[in-house]
Amino acid sequence: MNSLRVELLVLVGVLWPLVVMAQRTPSISYITQEQIKDIGGTVEMECSVQYAKEYSVHWIKTGRDRSDVVFLSTGSALVLKDSRFALRFDPSSSSYILQIKDIQETDAGIYQCQVVLSVTNKITADVELQVRRPPIISDNSTQSLVASEGEAVMMECYASGYPPPQITWRRENNAILPTGGAIYTGNVMKINSVRKEDRGTYYCVADNGVSKGDRRNINLEVEFSPVISVPRPRLGQALQYDMDLECHVEAYPSPAIVWIKDGVYLSNNQHYSISLFATADEFTDSTLRVITVEKRQYGEYICQATNKLGQNEAKVELYESVIPVCPPACTTYYGGDAGAISVSTFLLLVTALAALY
Repeated sequence: MNSLRVELLVLVGVLWPLVVMAQRTPSISYITQEQIKDIGGTVEMECSVQYAKEYSVHWIKTGRDRSDVVFLSTGSALVLKDSRFALRFDPSSSSYILQIKDIQETDAGIYQCQVVLSVTNKITADVELQVRRPPIISDNSTQSLVASEGEAVMMECYASGYPPPQITWRRENNAILPTGGAIYTGNVMKINSVRKEDRGTYYCVADNGVSKGDRRNINLEVEFSPVISVPRPRLGQALQYDMDLECHVEAYPSPAIVWIKDGVYLSNNQHYSISLFATADEFTDSTLRVITVEKRQYGEYICQATNKLGQNEAKVELYESVIPVCPPACTTYYGGDAGAISVSTFLLLVTALAALY
């Protein structure tokens, strides 16, 4: 009887650990923490399991939204046919180690270690692989803007990349920004009331420390009513000589420019010649040449410019003088043959002859 009891105790001592082990649930004891790697680098991700000898262990890859599932391995065998991937099993720690060489941007994602218990039950642990990527400015960023003076303007700039890029704004030639200062940081730069002085090229710069970053040029065009300046508001010229009247117009869109005298709109004829010269999108110079000035042509002339935002005008007075003003008078020649002389030479001859008498 005593010997039977001893045998039973021995049997229990042998079988009990097996029963306990059989009742233990498999678990994942260790998973590698988040990895951040450069393109072209190498990463190793380790998954250690316990009590899982009788179960299938897998590595899979998914996106952040858990879509596009790709099976990489089952047990100690790699199922993905990609030479950059490798798998090894360390029996001493029951660890499944997934290695990726020559990391590509597309390798970024969630890598999941799974222990499959049944069709509907599994144990999982995740490790995220982030791949450093240079910034790329998105197509939904502002490319160009046209606004009327006084309106609010928003310029937007967004960029992808990892780590998330920082967005800064600059102006051409490091000019002061409408927000104040030479640099502004943020995805959106707002100008509450745009002025014509704010027009020009702005630079959106995306930088995250990977490569040299990315930049986009954004052109801001501001529509504004004409601004007129007259370099010489009073001009004198002698009778029978030509004279040029000038006005400089700054406006966008380009304005219609006319010259007016005594309420009459002037045009090109034997008495007047009007020329326009655009020096830039916003600048236009206009010259009115009064040809062979007559008495009735002395007086006040108006240079008037009009666009869709408004109208402006400036005045130029032409008065009679005794001595011809050069230019353009000095470019007038008398006679039509080879012996013709300029006005200035003629005046010198007259002065010299007067001195003799």
